[in-house]
Amino acid sequence: MDWFHQLPVVWMGVIVFAGIAVATALIYCVVLALAARGWTPAFKAVSPVMLTPLAVIFGLIVGFLCAQVWNDGERANGAVIREAGALRTVLLLATIFPDPTEARIRALVRRHIQDAVDKEWPAMARQQTSLPTINAVDIEALEVILSVASRGEAQATAQREMISAFRTALDARSERLVISRAKINWVKWTVVLLLGGLILVTVALVHSDNRRTAAIAMALFAIGMASCVVLIASHNEPFTGEISVSPSLLLQVMPKE
Repeated sequence: MDWFHQLPVVWMGVIVFAGIAVATALIYCVVLALAARGWTPAFKAVSPVMLTPLAVIFGLIVGFLCAQVWNDGERANGAVIREAGALRTVLLLATIFPDPTEARIRALVRRHIQDAVDKEWPAMARQQTSLPTINAVDIEALEVILSVASRGEAQATAQREMISAFRTALDARSERLVISRAKINWVKWTVVLLLGGLILVTVALVHSDNRRTAAIAMALFAIGMASCVVLIASHNEPFTGEISVSPSLLLQVMPKE
């Protein structure tokens, strides 16, 4: 389903609405065809009260899934903000040191950001990231910062702050890579679609003696259900699709060559 999450929201909505519309029409036709063959008394015996618990369960699950995807999105965005802020702090503190040291630190920070944009972001979009490890660029950057010979209290303080800021950037990067694998699993999607289907069947049974009422009621719920599915699916994977966390903040921080 990776291709689905990478679609623009409009096309994602077209597919979801079309799929649910077909399923709704199929349920409508089957139930009313059975009603025409004498099943109406049995269908009408189904109490409309059955809709209440089904709707409550459906609403709760949709609410929990929305909370999950929005929380993942906020965590992903927060990780990128922290990483960008920490790298910016490193660059600002590097100005205290001699030009050769500053230039080397700026070059390593630029490589860190370039690797994140060119390599990590496409992998995160495909959810193909591995467990986060410190790469060669970050190791070299730490070695450079640690090897700086401080001259005076100001440079010693700046060196300590740079080490702390760079560790914050590495922690934020690790969190970003971990969050990129977050998504709603197939079991949760199955439950949502199954409950939605049960509600559509129940609506059709309750209104099986009136085709127009059944069509209107089923259409209204189908539209609401499709809207919920599109809402959740478009936010499902934090770094995938049209609504995703971009590396724009890191690019704003990246020093020029």
